[in-house]
Amino acid sequence: MEKRINTPVFSDLTIKIFADGADLDSIIDAYDKKIVKGFTTNPTLMAKAGITNYLAFATEVLRVVRDLPVSFEVFSDDIPGMRRQAMKLNELGPNVYIKIPITNTMGVSSAPLIHELAWQGLKLNITAIMTTEQVQEVAEALKPDVPSIVSVFAGRIADSGRDPLPIMKQSLSILKPLPAAELLWASPREVLNIVQANDIGCHIITVTPDLLAKSVNLGKDLESFSLDTVKMFFNDAAKSGFSI
Repeated sequence: MEKRINTPVFSDLTIKIFADGADLDSIIDAYDKKIVKGFTTNPTLMAKAGITNYLAFATEVLRVVRDLPVSFEVFSDDIPGMRRQAMKLNELGPNVYIKIPITNTMGVSSAPLIHELAWQGLKLNITAIMTTEQVQEVAEALKPDVPSIVSVFAGRIADSGRDPLPIMKQSLSILKPLPAAELLWASPREVLNIVQANDIGCHIITVTPDLLAKSVNLGKDLESFSLDTVKMFFNDAAKSGFSI
């Protein structure tokens, strides 16, 4: 007899779910359903969604989402350009977090800029982090009482064959002295990651629309899930008119 394991349902979670994407209809849908607590996007997602006017898109998102944090990323590859874009994005609204990559494309650290902007009071989301050394560097640059998000790409860490959990747990410890800093579990690959992030006390996890849709299975009885799967195979075979 299989031992039944109590799995949390959505209402049990303490972690904040942020929607990650650049499709305006999906953003509006997630906002209207009141499941998510914030939104993130990046230039890659925006390019895939066919966005050509960055500021027009950002303005439209903020017209809809006025009371939740929204992260928009700079895309300049030099520090002066990042600074200029960060200041421009900061003017869009009080709920905007400016995403700053941990380095530029040449591997030059963004820590000095992070320190400058944080101590000016800008809310930042430091992105593309994958090592605890980078988390430590960011922690030393941030202003403790200014809200910030530290995005560690746990999914990409897992893609390298490494277990991200030790890195995420250590990142939480590093950020503990910073009361206004939140750790974000970025690039999750499966619903299990939501449970894992919640269990270790991670503050935020980003989910794509596809992963958010799959999360309805959270806590689902496995025998029922098995039966649903069998029914799916049967119905798809019937629709296809297969014969052997």
